[in-house]
Amino acid sequence: MPERSIRRQARGLKRMAEILDAAELVVAEVGYTELTTNQVAARAGISPGSLYQFFRNKEEILDGLVKRYTDDRQEFWAARLAAVSPDVPLETLVERLVDESVAFKTASPAYWSLLYGTATGDRLAAASQQLHEAIAGHIAALLRRRTPGLPEERALLTGTMALAMVKAVMPMITTATQERAAELVAELRLMLVRYLS
Repeated sequence: MPERSIRRQARGLKRMAEILDAAELVVAEVGYTELTTNQVAARAGISPGSLYQFFRNKEEILDGLVKRYTDDRQEFWAARLAAVSPDVPLETLVERLVDESVAFKTASPAYWSLLYGTATGDRLAAASQQLHEAIAGHIAALLRRRTPGLPEERALLTGTMALAMVKAVMPMITTATQERAAELVAELRLMLVRYLS
């Protein structure tokens, strides 16, 4: 491939990433249902016409965000899974995962808005379901690696329930004072350890 094409392709990928970064900020502020391509273009510092060269509408932006989050979380879970063995104490494992989830929430508020938000619509519901299923599957794989004899169906059910617990508590953590958030994180860890024991 000629060098000029490679540079052009790299610039295009960089611009797409910048648009998705801007979309994340808009989703975090107003939610997906209220997001407009004009808002995203303005936040990215480009014209709507330039945005349309990469994303034709807000649904394509959603697809881009879901792919970004799915790829990022795949890497996250692959790294965590590689570090898990039966000798890792459950308390240590839960503490790491909860703390990293809270840190990720701070760094990527649009992810949580899309995954746990109350927005309606078949497309958003399908995207949310896709992310939920992927995370539950990763938790199930982590549990089976830690407890090799655990049946796959049981691991998936347990992973789904553990995710539901985090999903229920995370909004309370993110809206609480720092002191209260720390208490809620501690309770979430305790709840997960007791459930997973």
